[in-house]
Amino acid sequence: MIEPLIMMAFIPAALALNLTPGADMLFCLAQGTRAGMRAALAASAGVSTGAMVHVTLTGLGLGYLVAQHPILFDVIRYAGVAYLLWLAQKTLRTPLGARDMPDTRHARTFRDGLIVNLTNPKAALFILAFVPQFVDPGRAVLPQFLILGSVIAAGGFVISGAVGAFSGRIARLTTQTPKVGLANRVLSATILTALALRLVLEGRRA
Repeated sequence: MIEPLIMMAFIPAALALNLTPGADMLFCLAQGTRAGMRAALAASAGVSTGAMVHVTLTGLGLGYLVAQHPILFDVIRYAGVAYLLWLAQKTLRTPLGARDMPDTRHARTFRDGLIVNLTNPKAALFILAFVPQFVDPGRAVLPQFLILGSVIAAGGFVISGAVGAFSGRIARLTTQTPKVGLANRVLSATILTALALRLVLEGRRA
């Protein structure tokens, strides 16, 4: 479906973009700092799943709809801002492991990563701008989007997950006292709040 030469050009370009620090990576970093390595991996999996949803919708033409309608763009963007701020205050108020079992926590972290990615319209616009450069319009478009998008999603999972897992290991080594645990939660909430502010400012520049 994808010519080998096109794929050879696409993979390093996609990985270079994955390595660029962005909202997804910072979100996984915050989750790792807050709740450890497994939470970071769950968050990264949620983000990658969200990326595949964006890829699918863009391949179906809905990404173009978002790009052409600023009101729809803003609705999605401010939903993302509200959700990030809600996560920030929840992080401050709820100590890790206060009531939830680990499996439940990780499922919720996956959900949070999914929602954070889906409510970032910049992700849809990025897919719309980047992926079509490697798509052959003479062939079925959606399968090409899905193949190329899976490369982006897989690379993002590995890189953002690794960053979050590294922060999680550091957090695990420094959670011996309540004060350090509080500092971790404050740091995570600060990152989430900064991501919300970034979404607001990016929208003003768009």
